Amino acid sequence: MIQSKEEFIGELNSLLVAHKDKEDVLEEYEGHILHLMEETGELGNEELTDLIHTRIGTPKEIATIWNDEWSLTPGRTQWLFVSANIFLFAGGSLLTVLYNVYSWEWLQDFWIKLTSIPAIIIAVYIVFWILLGYEIGKEFGSKGKSLLMKTLIMSLIPNLILMNLVLFHLIPHEWFDPLLNSSFILSCIAFTILLLPISWAGYRWGRRASI
Repeated sequence: MIQSKEEFIGELNSLLVAHKDKEDVLEEYEGHILHLMEETGELGNEELTDLIHTRIGTPKEIATIWNDEWSLTPGRTQWLFVSANIFLFAGGSLLTVLYNVYSWEWLQDFWIKLTSIPAIIIAVYIVFWILLGYEIGKEFGSKGKSLLMKTLIMSLIPNLILMNLVLFHLIPHEWFDPLLNSSFILSCIAFTILLLPISWAGYRWGRRASI
């Protein structure tokens, strides 16, 4: 029976494998215990211990989860999302090229419908980045911070290259008509800047969901 917060954290510390994010995890669970103590007020040691084990888990259960997660390969998750972003980017690029090279009627109709809903296109992309942050936070918890940043940077490289190619007229603006207007360009720039806080919010959400 754990008689105090210090004993709980001490036992958890002894069960967790050595890892660079170990101190962050201990600090995180110490914060959860303090929050429970503030929330419940005056409780005896036995009642508080039962509540902690019910709401948070036993040190052994928590250590098992974290030790298993630390055995996963972050690179797999990173390349999964990078590949998904490249797939979206490549798909959009291919569609643009086909539209401007071929005069297929079905493609012309599809392009007109697609470019008439820029807000939906942006919304889908935002959901992608929220999902990216959420999955990294849920799967890797505290150690997902650096992984999120690396994935974000790697995923944005194709987007930034395309934006510069269009900006410096290396790709004809006419290729993106009628999508490429001033309001859409400003929206793209704004949402590119906001991708970090958007994905970070998803990461924090996923991290809380992993508890």
